[in-house]
Amino acid sequence: MSTIPPEHSPVDPSPVDPERTARWEEQERAAADVSAVRDIADVAAVEVIGSACVHLMSAAAVKLGLADSPDADADIDLDEARKLINALAGLVTAAAPEISDMHARPIRDGLRSLQLRFREISTIPDAPGKGPGEKWTGPVN
Repeated sequence: MSTIPPEHSPVDPSPVDPERTARWEEQERAAADVSAVRDIADVAAVEVIGSACVHLMSAAAVKLGLADSPDADADIDLDEARKLINALAGLVTAAAPEISDMHARPIRDGLRSLQLRFREISTIPDAPGKGPGEKWTGPVN
């Protein structure tokens, strides 16, 4: 609710020019794109890799029924979880020499937990070394 009386409220005397509005919106989009590139340029590669790993880990955890919700078991999808775990294992294995052991170790620990959870809830167990991600990590017990 405005406290300015109608006779004193500001009025835009110029009509809206659609071309001008379109140019302004285009400039805003271009500025946002430049800003996003600048933001990405300021982030270290180890942080980008770590963030990608966390996203893969989180998605796999949800697909393994580890979400913090009462109906988490309804989200279990082992096929999807296998794909996410494989992608995570490949990424962390390939990136480990670049990101140092200090950054890779917690990711490997999380990966191992996901692999163990997968084995735990799988109705048809994979052969040792054939589970999700084990092509890159070796057998998980």
